[in-house]
Amino acid sequence: MTHERQSIFVTGAASGIGRATAKLFAERGWFVGIFDVDDAGLDALEHDIGRGQCVRGRLDVTSEVDWQKAVALFAEKTGGHMNALFNCAGILRMGRFEDLAPTESLKQIQINVMGVIYGIYASLSLLEKTEGACILNMSSASAIYGTPELAVYSASKFAVRALTEALDLEFRKKKIRVADIMPSYVATPMVANQTHRAKTLKTMGVKLKAEDVAAVAWTAVTGKKVVHHLPRVDLKLFVRLAGFQSVARPMMKMFSRM
Repeated sequence: MTHERQSIFVTGAASGIGRATAKLFAERGWFVGIFDVDDAGLDALEHDIGRGQCVRGRLDVTSEVDWQKAVALFAEKTGGHMNALFNCAGILRMGRFEDLAPTESLKQIQINVMGVIYGIYASLSLLEKTEGACILNMSSASAIYGTPELAVYSASKFAVRALTEALDLEFRKKKIRVADIMPSYVATPMVANQTHRAKTLKTMGVKLKAEDVAAVAWTAVTGKKVVHHLPRVDLKLFVRLAGFQSVARPMMKMFSRM
């Protein structure tokens, strides 16, 4: 029965957007791979979803070996298929550039960028075997225009955006869609637990819940076939404006009040 269901592999599934997305897809009948480094969070999610509806495993997205093991475990349960890969795992460290240690910046790049790249490499053979497969990456509104006090995080999400755009073109021959989600601030532990509060966080506010982004993930995988998915209508305007730096730069200065 597991082999007959549509399946999605979700990283960063123990909390926040990953958790909300895993629950939504499971509620709608999909078999869900839930992977994270947070064992306690996975225990709780597995309980909520039900063991028959998911497979769980520990995954450090910066480890190629971990990825190979996780995808192999997932493949055992799905008959070697993967309808969707959701690269959701990520970290954020707010602060002025000079106040962050290089090791903190490197960790953001490793998880937010290489974690996505390793995931695509590891999952590609399963995706190629699955008709209508989709790769969904977690980008950010900070990939529209570089965001102060999120400089390295913003750079990492620019990289994810570029990777998404390039692979959506490359993988058309493989009939694999590649898309991303570009949300503004979301009410998740990642945002709530920041020791430094960026000025853009204060001025723009947190207007999205994890469930809002999960709903966008559902649409991105099963519905509207576009590359970039934006949870909020006002971000669509921001994307248009960001095409003109003469407009986007003053707007970002206003948001950050630097």
